[in-house]
Amino acid sequence: HVFRRLVCVCLCCVPTLQFSFPPSRLARHLQKEAQSQHNNSEFTEDQKKTIAKIATCLELRSAALQSAQSQDEFKLEDLKKLEPILKNILTYNKEFPFDVQPVPLRKILAPGEEEHLEFEEDDEEGGAGAGSPDSFPARVPGTLLPRLPSEPGMTLLTINIEKIGLKDAGQCIDPYITVSVKDLNGIDLTPVQDTPVALRKEDTYVHFNVDIEIQKHIEKLTKGAAIFFEFKHYKPKKRFTSTKCFAFMEMDEIKPGAIVIELYKKPTDFKRKKLQLLTKKPLYLHLHQTLHKE
Repeated sequence: HVFRRLVCVCLCCVPTLQFSFPPSRLARHLQKEAQSQHNNSEFTEDQKKTIAKIATCLELRSAALQSAQSQDEFKLEDLKKLEPILKNILTYNKEFPFDVQPVPLRKILAPGEEEHLEFEEDDEEGGAGAGSPDSFPARVPGTLLPRLPSEPGMTLLTINIEKIGLKDAGQCIDPYITVSVKDLNGIDLTPVQDTPVALRKEDTYVHFNVDIEIQKHIEKLTKGAAIFFEFKHYKPKKRFTSTKCFAFMEMDEIKPGAIVIELYKKPTDFKRKKLQLLTKKPLYLHLHQTLHKE
């Protein structure tokens, strides 16, 4: 099987950090396996997500090798952490060690770069880009859900995401926000939703003006729950979608009207234990809440 050969190549390369193939090419083959939809795939959807994240890490390493200096450089020590995951891909069920998203289906190539791969045997499996939205929700912005049916005595919440303040707002490509509701352990309490790509960017703001319908009655949310907002944007040089920052709103902040909430540095800390403000500047996520009660 071609994928097994790829894993063998990666396992040989990672300990010595000497790649016989460029990391970006290995990454693309891993992407191809992760995005395959053929019924006889030996991997579950969760395993495919892990494979896709490994591909992203290889892309990051490739970008780091091509860049003299990079703030979010993917270091050699980071690469070594992939070895036990690759060795145990069929049984690996821990949290992935890096805050990365699967490489987007959309490919943006540098001028003159070819989508040519060294391995020829897997051409019949279909081209990259056959992934499903269910497998890669972060790649398909615009997964908003309708409001739940009302229930007597129960409250529903609509959150309008107005805008987010960022010093480099104008440089963000295809920005969108992922909204999730988590308990104190970071477990999802409702389906995760992605906004469509932002309406416009001006000065230090990215404007959305989009309504999010929280998919659970407020009274049914567990104590200590919070609503998270992850701001994501596309990085064409690295060909993946990155989380830039996040914000969250706790249950005691749910009240009608406008609210501004602080932005925190990635990775997203769903357990809210190690929070670092993104900036000292007065830049926030601007929201407006509407409560619906029968």
